[in-house]
Amino acid sequence: MHILQSLSVANVAKVFSRLSTRLKTFGGRPSAPLGSRILTNHDDIFKHNMWDHVQWTEEDKEKARQKAKDNSCAQIPLNEQGKFYTEAHQYWDKFYEMHGDKFFKDRKWLFLEFPELLPLNTKIRDKSEILLPLESSIDLETRNHQHSCTTPCHRHAIDCQRACQGAALEINEDETQTSTFPGQPASHRILEVGCGVGNSVFPIINSIKETDAFLYCCDFSPRAIQMIRDHPDYDDSVCYAFVHDICEEMASFPFPSQSLDVILAVFVLSSIHPERIQGVVKRLSTYLKHGGIFLFRDYGRYDFAQLRFKKGRCLSENFYTRGDGTCVYFFTKEEVHALFSNAGLEEIQNLEDRRLQVNRGKKVAMHRVWMQSKYRKLDLPT
Repeated sequence: MHILQSLSVANVAKVFSRLSTRLKTFGGRPSAPLGSRILTNHDDIFKHNMWDHVQWTEEDKEKARQKAKDNSCAQIPLNEQGKFYTEAHQYWDKFYEMHGDKFFKDRKWLFLEFPELLPLNTKIRDKSEILLPLESSIDLETRNHQHSCTTPCHRHAIDCQRACQGAALEINEDETQTSTFPGQPASHRILEVGCGVGNSVFPIINSIKETDAFLYCCDFSPRAIQMIRDHPDYDDSVCYAFVHDICEEMASFPFPSQSLDVILAVFVLSSIHPERIQGVVKRLSTYLKHGGIFLFRDYGRYDFAQLRFKKGRCLSENFYTRGDGTCVYFFTKEEVHALFSNAGLEEIQNLEDRRLQVNRGKKVAMHRVWMQSKYRKLDLPT
């Protein structure tokens, strides 16, 4: 575990200076603050569960590099890696079969960090419930459980997925351009990829009702999509949930290209093999309108989740598989910028969100690193 050294007054001043420079606007709205709880006195470290804008010492950085080097020195043989890519949807379907919608918490921080999700002048409901970004204990304790073998219910879910994907492939892109499609009347269209069981979906649905917005959400787990459709808050007048594998190059979406105002990818791209991520971002970007925005949040290099991996779980550099067969990659700021700029998008925000997560009961502190970015599709030249 890392122990944080006290921040000097000069460092605190630098943090607030950086915060002030982030007050650029997009459509008249301020960019995300990424929290404001700054640890200035090391004696206060266990007074809160999370501290924001944490400065790493050179010792912290070196320890992190060494841990990552140690846990990646023995990689899983190439001839054993194929199943993690070809059967990825099965691993995630098993995950949702086991945990249902009880594992992740709803992301009520979304509109604080990503106000661009909503049409201008939309009032956010339940402001008192907005929390800063923090994933569940997924990286800390429970994700190393090995799931049981395929059940009859799971086999049915796989069949459902194949049928849904086959139907999606039958949608002709040219026909979609001219015929009606779900959400066509809306002036503000949002797509969430890798939506899981709806931890972003339902906060968005509850905020876009009575607006001229429409939400699409997709996941390659048919079980997850069915859980969204069965949820009491699901409303097909403002949302369309569908099974889709964003890595499948030939799979069509139920809307035409250049029809989306916002694409949201939260802890999704990291689950894809690093060599395929660029192609995914490029394909998704074709569905953005000119001026549309791609919102991204995911794991950063040397996050505690990466450093806690044991030897033998590494697939390739900074890419690992968990005990349940799901995979995770850890990004750098430079890699994120390259992914989106190579897709023809311009940077609005590209931040490294460094925090200190504290277990006050066990008196331990863990360095968390997340990437948070916003990239916009260039407007057509006038």
